[in-house]
Amino acid sequence: MNITVIGTGYVGLVSGACLADMGNQVLCLDVDAAKVRSLEAGKIPIYEPGLEPIVRRNRESGRLRFSTDIAAGVAHGVLQLIAVGTPPGEDGSADLKHVLDAARSIGRHMDDYRVVVNKSTVPVGTADKVKEEIQKELKKRDKQIPFSVVSNPEFLKEGAAVEDFMRPDRIIVGSGEERASALLRELYAPFQRNHDRLMLMSVRSAELAKYAANAMLATRISFMNELANLAEALDADIEEVRRGIGADPRIGTHFLYPGAGFGGSCFPKDVTALQRIGAEAGQPLRVMAAVAQANEAQKHVLGDKIKARFGKDLKGRRFAVWGLAFKPNTDDMREAPSLTLIADLLAAGAQVCAYDPVARPELAGVEMASSAAQSLKDCDALAIVTEWAEFRSPDFSALKQTLKTAAIFDGRNLYDPAMVRALGFEYFPIGRKQ
Repeated sequence: MNITVIGTGYVGLVSGACLADMGNQVLCLDVDAAKVRSLEAGKIPIYEPGLEPIVRRNRESGRLRFSTDIAAGVAHGVLQLIAVGTPPGEDGSADLKHVLDAARSIGRHMDDYRVVVNKSTVPVGTADKVKEEIQKELKKRDKQIPFSVVSNPEFLKEGAAVEDFMRPDRIIVGSGEERASALLRELYAPFQRNHDRLMLMSVRSAELAKYAANAMLATRISFMNELANLAEALDADIEEVRRGIGADPRIGTHFLYPGAGFGGSCFPKDVTALQRIGAEAGQPLRVMAAVAQANEAQKHVLGDKIKARFGKDLKGRRFAVWGLAFKPNTDDMREAPSLTLIADLLAAGAQVCAYDPVARPELAGVEMASSAAQSLKDCDALAIVTEWAEFRSPDFSALKQTLKTAAIFDGRNLYDPAMVRALGFEYFPIGRKQ
């Protein structure tokens, strides 16, 4: 099948590469000429495990191509997948500028039936707006060409996106037209040979399902973070509580791990956007407001613990920070809790030396180390923000010898408190019994 993917960001590149890997002829379209040249040269702009070899082999086979030629892109695929960014506007709503620009481009150039597939995370009703923009462009051309607009939201986890695309737990398609639905079923058939995971629903339900999924997961995280803080105040242990409630099959064990708050390109943005959607519909989402508020407060917990131990004035102090990306197996720094911790430490007068296995941001006032061990030099204590695998079993003896104070502030509860304290460390986790 010929497929055009509009946008070569995270969703577009992963989707295009994985679809090409199933034998489709995929043309990835982007207005950023520099990015297209980089992709054509084999350079991947994001870190995602397993993505680079898929892009490389499909480029070499000719099944995956990159272009800035809009007319060629619209002519190529009967399926036009819109996978552009929807950054938050000043009021928190999703900015549809790039989505609607893509729709207009399709309307200007299409000469035959097209299925326009919204893969971007968009507010309910966006498909109607996309359809309207395409119709306007066709009217300008005095053309009457049939087309369909469907919603096919992505559910890809950063750090596991290739696996999620290749082995989806569900494929949601919002469509009211049988012709379009049949093409989407054909597209996804190779990804669900053992079990039909495609869920067909109305377009508006599909648009809302994406926001609902991320909002539910964010809610669980914020709830557990608040519960962890309460457990700490009551001298209870959140790990014991987590196991107790996770054993209930109605609750389950996923997303019950407390920490330093959530970040990334999805949860914070989608929680805020969903609040805006609710407000515009006259249905305020009070729970979402609480989730966002709790998450912002949680990002300061690790810094508060450090100041409680070393004092509010941290001048002359130096701290190592392990983990900068908002989660492991990605280099994504958007809304990362590490940024809040570092800002809190710098504001209190401290020096910061940070290390992340993949993320290498340029942060004002922060020294970047080339290894976890190097980051500890001359530091008063260690703060862990991202649970990269290499942090799970460090050389505690060397760590203790290097730090001026044998203190670990663990924002991801990586270690057993009794074991670490028995080694002579002061250990400050989230919600664990002291």
